[in-house]
Parts: sequence; C-alpha cells; structure tokens
Amino acid sequence: MNNALLESFKDNFKDLQQADWSQLGQFYADDIVFKDPVHELRGLVILEDYFTELCADLIDCRFEYLDQVVSDNSAYLKWIMHFRHPRLGNDVIDVRGVSHLRWSDKIDFHEDFYDMGAMLYERLPVLGNVTRWLRLRLAS
Repeated sequence: MNNALLESFKDNFKDLQQADWSQLGQFYADDIVFKDPVHELRGLVILEDYFTELCADLIDCRFEYLDQVVSDNSAYLKWIMHFRHPRLGNDVIDVRGVSHLRWSDKIDFHEDFYDMGAMLYERLPVLGNVTRWLRLRLAS
C-alpha cells in the first residue's frame, strides 16, 4: 500500500457521516477480514452493510488521527473517535483506539482496538456505575 492510498483511506474514515460506503473496494480486498471488540466480519459486501447500518443512527462520528507506524505491508494508526449517538445522550464521546491494517494489493485485514468501557459501558445507567467503580478499584 503506498502512502497515497493510506492517506486516502484515512480521509475516507475521517468523517463517517460523509463516507461513501460503496467505495470501500478502493481500499479493501473482496475477502477483507475486519475485527473490532464486538465483531468479526468477512467479505467486502458484509463490511459495506455493517458500516452503512452502523452509521445510520449516528448524529456525528469523526476520527482524529494522532500517529502512525507503517511498514512494507502493514500499518498501525492511532486515533481518537469523536461521536454522538442518540441512545447515549447528546454529549460528544471521545474514544481512543488503534487500527491495525495489513495488505498485499489492497487491505485484507483490519482490526480495531478500543476501550468498550469508555465507548459504551460507562454510559449505561447501572453498568456505568459498576464499570467506573471497577476502574477506580483497579487503579488504587
């Protein structure tokens, strides 16, 4: 993957509300494997459907890229995702994470690592209190 393609990939995901999910084939191989803390998806069409559905209810979702490490056939991108979702209140939620990409001709593996507690668990009424309490106990 050349640097121009990586920059184009980042531009596509910079603002998910503006992304054109039908254009994922310019970055991803047909047999893409996508993983995150909740899902493992296989195939470009399934990934397009996932992103389309994921963004349907979002009010806002932007990625701020902080750093990257790139080798011949892989990259790690450090980012902060800023998003708002109607089920999680009106506040902007900031979640730090890292994406690991591997490619030959196009990206054939994409794994996202992020804190589900910061993203979701801490925002739920009962589970949020338990998650925050556990964090404090582990930190002391």
